[in-house]
Amino acid sequence: MYQLVIANKNYSSWSMRPWVLMRALDIPFSEQLLPFHLNHGEGAIARFSPSGRVPCLIDGETRVWDSLAIVEYLAERHPGVWPSPSGDRAWARSAAAEMHSSFGALRNECSMSVGTRMRLRNPSAALHADLKRIGVLWSEGLDRHGGPFLCGERFTAVDAFFAPVATRIQTYGLEVAGPAAAYATRLLQHSAVREWVDAGVKETFRDEPHEKDCLAAADLLQDLRA
Repeated sequence: MYQLVIANKNYSSWSMRPWVLMRALDIPFSEQLLPFHLNHGEGAIARFSPSGRVPCLIDGETRVWDSLAIVEYLAERHPGVWPSPSGDRAWARSAAAEMHSSFGALRNECSMSVGTRMRLRNPSAALHADLKRIGVLWSEGLDRHGGPFLCGERFTAVDAFFAPVATRIQTYGLEVAGPAAAYATRLLQHSAVREWVDAGVKETFRDEPHEKDCLAAADLLQDLRA
């Protein structure tokens, strides 16, 4: 059985992606959760992941330590990770890769915190541009493939890659237009996403640097966590 090494479900967007995908596709795995506050510097994560970062997938002697690499590793072994038609698969991979490498303002200004509700004081023009691009990309996928997910009827890796964006939209009350807003709600209602978020809300441990990052540019409206 695979072992997936992750960090806090409240905070770790990168961990969320393969975890949600594997749950959605019923790919069996065991979970090793290593909280951030115990792993600053040379912590336990470095014993599992060559990069010292999460997520890391362990399959016997094989270690895969990047979320996109994990998805591709799984795609070689399990059906349904990417859509089957080559054109749809190319679109999905491009969209997931864009999420993997872009949207810096969204990452920097809206640190992930699934168990809180906040409002930004002064969202930047770059953040608005990121949200506009995400809205365009999501609407394109839904229109091109017919929904309800980005590449049609089935939840695939590209949806898993954008699941943390949906949690940020909920946490910070961010606005995306039209079909994109409905898609964000649909992602949050998916059983695997709900399972991750519910577990994040129940976490009792906190990482102070991450908490400070979240509140550096936002006001806390509600803390739902245990």
